[in-house]
Amino acid sequence: MVSRWGWLLLQVTRRLWFRATLISLLAVAAALLSLVVSPYLPQGLSARIGADAVENILNIIASSMLAVTTFSLSTMVAAYSAATGNVTPRATRLLIEDTTTQNVLGTFVGSFLFSLVAIITLAMGAYGERGRVVLFVVTIFVVLLIVVTLLRWIDYLLRLGRVSETTQQVETATARAIRGRVDRPCLGGKPISPAASRLLSGGQTVSSDRIGYVQHVDMRALSNLADKTATEIVVDAVPGAFVDPARPLAHCDADRQDLDLIRSAFTIADERSYDQDPRYGLAVLAEIASRALSPAVNDPGTAIDVLGRAVRVLAVWAEERESAEPAFPRVLVPEIEIADLFDDIFVPIERDGAGLAEVQIRLHKALAALGRAGDGRFRDEAVRRSRLALQRAETGLAFRPDFDRVQAAAQLVGVDLPGRDDARRQPSGA
Repeated sequence: MVSRWGWLLLQVTRRLWFRATLISLLAVAAALLSLVVSPYLPQGLSARIGADAVENILNIIASSMLAVTTFSLSTMVAAYSAATGNVTPRATRLLIEDTTTQNVLGTFVGSFLFSLVAIITLAMGAYGERGRVVLFVVTIFVVLLIVVTLLRWIDYLLRLGRVSETTQQVETATARAIRGRVDRPCLGGKPISPAASRLLSGGQTVSSDRIGYVQHVDMRALSNLADKTATEIVVDAVPGAFVDPARPLAHCDADRQDLDLIRSAFTIADERSYDQDPRYGLAVLAEIASRALSPAVNDPGTAIDVLGRAVRVLAVWAEERESAEPAFPRVLVPEIEIADLFDDIFVPIERDGAGLAEVQIRLHKALAALGRAGDGRFRDEAVRRSRLALQRAETGLAFRPDFDRVQAAAQLVGVDLPGRDDARRQPSGA
């Protein structure tokens, strides 16, 4: 489990300026490398390999990389705007943190700084004949790096900001968060039901000093404090919870100083994060489908695509888990309810797609697939959601044959429809 400082460091490494700065520093170091290596090279090597042409190459790199960087930035801004308007603003953060984009821009900025530092150093006469040889070799390597990066960038620009590509990134982030919860149930703490959490909410109350969403909980810090005080800490606000000074973060029998340490283990920000919050990713997927089903967009195909992704993501949760001892047994954390996961992803699609038979049929097929996953662990929730979706469809589908097809799809989930013999046929369509 990542500590609070490790998690904050991870957030810093995801920033665009971090990779660009790191690659730029490496590029500047490479430009100055020639001053260190040049004394060990033989005389006359510069004329034999044509190292005198390095200044012209550096001038080309300096002028072209500045233009390419400016163009790339404008393209990225346009892609982010397109993703905000066509997908959801909540997915833009994943595009900004995309490593491919950051590496490309870092390479372009680093190449520009490399050529700039090298040109200045050449003008100062610091390299000499043998220094030009090393600089020439490094420049050739930089040119090859630029060519490879440009080819990757051209291929990536064709997909950047598209609905399918952005939805794929949301699915990947959600599956990663769910996988983390599967590997470490309850964040590594001792599982406890939400009802039992309220019953055990005794002792001192730890409240938030700001209003926002819990993004990260430092479980190791809480465990160390619980071991030191020989008590248990009951976590009330898991990642994704909206807290204010009146809502408790945790409960514990401890003194005021320890309460401050518990409060510092919770990272609170203005927005939710995908890392420790699997429900956030499901909500974003549902928002993508809901926007696609709006009259302004009218794209049921995207909603159907999201339903397929929902099955893949939730199937991870249904996988068999190894019964291992909690890593932090003195920290009690509420479990994520399966009903909440289903409601996060399916309720908006049920509501906004109630009048589209193809969306409803695919919805019931998705629920049927989840009902069979994990040895039927999702079966009860799949049947519950299928019944509710069928009720919505009955009010939204005025054409009776369409509703009959939806009823037939609901039977695949296991919803009993007595007295409707015409609904027992296999549904056609999506």
